[in-house]
Amino acid sequence: MNELTRTATTILIIDDEPSALQEVAGALQATDYRLQIAASPEAAIECVKRATPDLIISDIDLGGASGLDLAQQLREGAGVDEVPVIFLSGAQIPDVVRRSRSAGGVYFLRKPFDPEVLLELVDKALWMPHLLRRRLQPGCAGTSA
Repeated sequence: MNELTRTATTILIIDDEPSALQEVAGALQATDYRLQIAASPEAAIECVKRATPDLIISDIDLGGASGLDLAQQLREGAGVDEVPVIFLSGAQIPDVVRRSRSAGGVYFLRKPFDPEVLLELVDKALWMPHLLRRRLQPGCAGTSA
């Protein structure tokens, strides 16, 4: 991904564990992506209301709340139906990959994760054809908040 695209890209990271937030943000800070951090579903909803992210990275277990349910809620109510979601989890959840896909996830990554794998998945998720079309529409390419 070229530098211009990265500087115009916002990623929302959602996790209720500060160390996990720091780990994901740390993996992405070497890039020029703009990062938004949310430590709860409520904070994530507020972030999306302020500005639509280009990508969401969410833990599945959000301290009593479900990241899968949150993703579906955001897609239905916040107008982020085309925003790709990467789910992370360290929990041994039966059928987690199928469930994450049903919730709109494009990728699932098990914790602990390799930072290079996360960066590769982020780049792939941001270059999905429907997102490319959205980014290349007049008035969208190269904009920043």
